[in-house]
Amino acid sequence: MYARDAKKHEEVWLLDRLDEFGFEDPAFRSRDYVLAIDEQTNERAGFARLRVHSVDDEQVCEFTNIGVLEDWRSRGVGAHLLEHLVEDARDQGFETAYALTDEPEYLAQFGFQRVPADSLPEPLPDRLDATREYQPDAVPVRLDFADFEIPERLRKRFTERESDEESEPEESAEDFGIDSDSATYKYDTGG
Repeated sequence: MYARDAKKHEEVWLLDRLDEFGFEDPAFRSRDYVLAIDEQTNERAGFARLRVHSVDDEQVCEFTNIGVLEDWRSRGVGAHLLEHLVEDARDQGFETAYALTDEPEYLAQFGFQRVPADSLPEPLPDRLDATREYQPDAVPVRLDFADFEIPERLRKRFTERESDEESEPEESAEDFGIDSDSATYKYDTGG
């Protein structure tokens, strides 16, 4: 599993997933998104967005629209996405990020801490109101990057998953009805 920046041709996939998850993104730009990709199947497993808000001379970093596809949950996909977002935000000079989420407990395991809504920098109070329209239980959380860590159990999930997949028997030509001696279909009816 690895995370990478979304590509322009993945916009439709992203928009479909945002709709599926019920996420709003009025300022959608695919280049702000990160995708989690399975190395073996090249399947997309999740997505997240790093959004930078500029107000006057200040910039605020927000992690938003973090989603993991149902078949990929409990495998550490979200951890990889967050790690990529933190690295990207650090590269842009940020030391902290905010998230507006209805799952603060999930983010707490990475070092996010709840903060009072009245302490949010602009424009996050308005973003919180907008987020609560589709996630009524959303609360603001903040991450100081110095406190960011991925629990070891989440890092291990990828290793365990990869070793489980490797232990499955490889499919052979025989599994597909191909005679490996003559390289023809065993069940050819001659028609």
